[in-house]
Amino acid sequence: MSLTPSNMMPLGSIAPDFNLLNVVNGKLEKLEQLRGKQGTLIMFICNHCPFVIHIEKALASLGEDYANSGLSIIAISSNSVESHPQDGPQHMAQKAAESGFKFPYLYDETQSVAKAYQAACTPDLFLFDDKLACVYRGQFDDSRPGNNIPVTGKDIRQAIENLLAGMPISDEQKPSIGCNIKWK
Repeated sequence: MSLTPSNMMPLGSIAPDFNLLNVVNGKLEKLEQLRGKQGTLIMFICNHCPFVIHIEKALASLGEDYANSGLSIIAISSNSVESHPQDGPQHMAQKAAESGFKFPYLYDETQSVAKAYQAACTPDLFLFDDKLACVYRGQFDDSRPGNNIPVTGKDIRQAIENLLAGMPISDEQKPSIGCNIKWK
């Protein structure tokens, strides 16, 4: 299990566009179709990473809690299925159903979207405002597998709450740490 930190996209960066397969409904979907009226959270995750598995239930809760808030949540898996077949579309669809994800789970087969976002690890979280400008990038919370800190989503939830309330989001943000994206 490697410890790879986020690259920390510069705040204010505009979210790169994409057109990816949503493994839940089998359709190609663009960022413009999926974005939220008040903001958009893009999460780079995968099926096998212990860091993602550690927060999986909390990710599902996050999706439920913000389902009708004006915030859109989008998960993307960019891992190579050559080295990690369990991160492929069929397994992703199964994981989304089993975990109760209420958000799209997209497959970045070419890895071009991960590269455009400078995503480095799973999980890697990017929160954008209504104009798709980055206002938060970093960790879910301080919990990691084995550190005995409860999973709360404190960091991302605070950023989301501030965004939805029109309040400033602190620019002191901790990088996410997780497994490196499995590049081809």
